[in-house]
Amino acid sequence: MGEDPSTAPADAEPLDFRDDLVALIPALRAFARGLCRDRVFADDLVQEAMMRAWASRHTYTPGTNFRAWMFKILRNHFYTAVRKNNRLTSWDPEAAERILVQEPTQENGINVDDVSKAMLKLPAQQREILLLIAGAGLSYEEAAEVAGCNIGTVKSRLNRGRVAIKQMVEGAPPELVG
Repeated sequence: MGEDPSTAPADAEPLDFRDDLVALIPALRAFARGLCRDRVFADDLVQEAMMRAWASRHTYTPGTNFRAWMFKILRNHFYTAVRKNNRLTSWDPEAAERILVQEPTQENGINVDDVSKAMLKLPAQQREILLLIAGAGLSYEEAAEVAGCNIGTVKSRLNRGRVAIKQMVEGAPPELVG
């Protein structure tokens, strides 16, 4: 009595699959080590590729190139892991503490208001130079051209304006400002 292949035990296919998979381990490990140049990572890649292949064994078509199918699974997993690792960074608690600390911002609005009020109290020529250089980002030469004065005058007005604003913001008496 000849045995019909369609009535063969369901375990026959997984045993052949398992044997083919185990036979490929050395070649898979060598390929993985060549890809990543890290023995531990390579072993993890091979293990993951084997687990994925086992979970997807129902999608493998018997009679096709099993070796190429396995190498493709390994290769795809390697590139996925590399992309994922590129998005990750190691956790440094000290750096995180420095980076993630945000200074209180409640006083920023007050400081801006103080500077704005102090700017309005400056003589027009000092305020103009401060706005041209600190506000508009002009060079001393450009500010001198706009204001129609010498570079030395620009530097003098700028310095006097900065000192006056600093004194006003720090709360110096009005008679000392100027």
